[in-house]
Formats: sequence, C-alpha cells, structure tokens
Amino acid sequence: MQINRTELADLGTFLAIARQRSFRRAGLELGVSASALSHALKAMEARLGVRLVNRTSRSVTLTAAGEDLLASLDAPFAAIGCALDVLNQHREPAKATGRIRLNVLEHASTLLLAPVLPLFHERHPQLELDVRVSNDLLDVVNAGADAGIR
Repeated sequence: MQINRTELADLGTFLAIARQRSFRRAGLELGVSASALSHALKAMEARLGVRLVNRTSRSVTLTAAGEDLLASLDAPFAAIGCALDVLNQHREPAKATGRIRLNVLEHASTLLLAPVLPLFHERHPQLELDVRVSNDLLDVVNAGADAGIR
C-alpha cells in the first residue's frame, strides 16, 4: 500500500493526540493549534471511515480502533525517529580529539600560532597541542612532530 504525505502527517497528528490525550498538549508538541488538530483528526476519521477518538470538553480517550492504531504505529514511528537521530551524527562536525605535535620556528610561533591558539582551543577543547619551538633546521617528522611550520 502506498502512503502519501498527507496521510503520514495525519498519522503523526493522531500519535501526538493519542500520546498526550489532549488536543491542547498535542498542539503544543506539534506547534499547531488545538483547533487545527481537531479538524485534521476529524478529516482523517472521515477518510478512514472509523472513529479513533472520543472527545468531550474535558477529556480525550481512544476508541478500540484508536487503541489498535496507536499500538500498530507507535514502534514504527519510534524507529523512524531513531533513524532520523542517526543522521545527526552525519550532520554535526566530528569532534577532534587527541594530540597534535607541532614543531615551529620561533617567529612562526609568535606571528602565526599565538594569535589563533585561543580560538583554536575554544573550537576544539578536546584536542591537545604540543608545540615545540626550535630555530634549528631539522626534519620535523624525525623529530617526532606531526607537522611543522618552517
């Protein structure tokens, strides 16, 4: 069975109402008015041909059909939420950790590194910098450094 975007949105609306047992609280969760949720649910019930919720001015309870739908949708929607959460690790930049060993000339340390080190440390607090200042001509890799400024 093919599901369209409107039906998927309606199912999300139903889930919020069913979990909250309140149009007002579900509206706050979804960022829409209680009235809009009520109309959306009414249209969904009409389209499906089955009543999902019993409403009074004081309470919202699920019908047997509503209970069945909630039981069927809860786990799949939770799985979709988890799948979307997994995407966050791809969206957020990776945190740099560990140690970087630099071997730099004295002038490079004062002119190039000193001005940017506070900002670098603020952006990468988990990263440890080991800076060795030397004016000797040497092979920085053989000296045990990861990089050098010469």
